Amino acid sequence: MSFWLAIIVGVLYSAGIYMMMRRSVVKLIIGLALLSHAANLLIFTGAGIVREKAPIISKFQETVSNNADPLPQALVLTAIVISFGVLAFALVLTHRAVESVGTDDLDQMKETDT
Repeated sequence: MSFWLAIIVGVLYSAGIYMMMRRSVVKLIIGLALLSHAANLLIFTGAGIVREKAPIISKFQETVSNNADPLPQALVLTAIVISFGVLAFALVLTHRAVESVGTDDLDQMKETDT
């Protein structure tokens, strides 16, 4: 299972970097979103995926080895909120830039600098 997740993380990272290398600002934002998803999945994969186990330890439980770790879950939840804020800001900034310049090509946006 973790082998396939590692493959998926690699594909997401490579697709995100490829999209960020394109000339379009919209593709840059899509690449940024793919990179954030890949980072979240990497944190989950690195922490170990435990199915059907809550990250809560009861007082009657003697061992904690078979429970899910709550720290990666908290980190990924925080990363999702931060990446949503960054993507929302990037979308608004891109919309304003395309509205004022008239194109989403990065090379043509450089020519409009004065």
